[in-house]
Amino acid sequence: MHYNHPKDKADSFSAQALEKIKACDLPLVPGIYEMWYVHFAGSNPELSHAIELIDINEELDFTYEACAELYDKFLNNEEEVANVREAGSQIQTTIKDVNALVNDVKDVTSQYNGTLEDISSKLEGNDYSTDEVKDLLKTIALDTNVILEKNKKLEQELGKQAQVMMGLQRDLDRVRQEAMTDGLTNVANRKAFDIQLNKMIEAHESNAEQTFSLILMDIDHFKSFNDNYGHQIGDQVLRLVAKTLLDGVKGRDFVARYGGEEFALLLPNTNQHAGQRLADELREAVANKQVVNRNSGKKLGRITLSGGITEFYGGDTVDDIIERADNALYEAKNKGRNMICLAKVKIAR
Repeated sequence: MHYNHPKDKADSFSAQALEKIKACDLPLVPGIYEMWYVHFAGSNPELSHAIELIDINEELDFTYEACAELYDKFLNNEEEVANVREAGSQIQTTIKDVNALVNDVKDVTSQYNGTLEDISSKLEGNDYSTDEVKDLLKTIALDTNVILEKNKKLEQELGKQAQVMMGLQRDLDRVRQEAMTDGLTNVANRKAFDIQLNKMIEAHESNAEQTFSLILMDIDHFKSFNDNYGHQIGDQVLRLVAKTLLDGVKGRDFVARYGGEEFALLLPNTNQHAGQRLADELREAVANKQVVNRNSGKKLGRITLSGGITEFYGGDTVDDIIERADNALYEAKNKGRNMICLAKVKIAR
């Protein structure tokens, strides 16, 4: 995982992590430190959710074993690496098997060509009896059958290995998709967002006309909602918001869970004014949804979103565009919530 937090925020997250490690009497080892740093940074919502569940359970403690298990589950990518290595090993075996068969066919083909040349030289300028010609034709037929059999085996092996390769590709695609998807909401996760944002910045560098906008949206009073109704209802709310955002954007737009109760949207070829109109439509769509306890059928009220939007400007870094959208989001919060604010226009350098 890559971290690109400004120094003041990184220092704050680090201090909180160290304080928590000390309070829980945990060893200061890299994995434990990274787990708490990521939690306080809000970079991995699934990890933070698991930590919150332990935090509210009086029977559970943040022991070294519990923290190590959280790290392995949410931050350790060894399983993903192992899957890729296994796929690579199978691909190497497949290539080796096919190469062996191809070499076998080449050897037989070379022998067959030698046989034909030998027979051709014997036939030149010589008279052969019918029986002798039949023997020569029989030799050609036998060698031809060998060639056909070898080619048939090669064709079958190639077909089988093609199926193996397709299966490996599907497995790798699944692993890659899981690594880029938020497990709770099924939208893209923070890692996928970081990759997509960098891709869009690179695309702009090669084509200055390809502008885009970034929206950061946060569920208003989510903590209170969570505290009042429990984490299961809170999870239901997160899934509801994620689905509403996905349903409300175009196919080329990108929706991700940015952290905790915060979502990020990347809108290609969209300036911030058009993006603000879309953000308001999405905000209203969420506000019109009624949250219902699925077990009891009781209506729990409505939820609202606050958001900030900015457009990408040439020369922007990742930190620049995120900071502007973040500042606009906080402006919306400070003005009373349930609104979308435009980031202040960047002054040309």
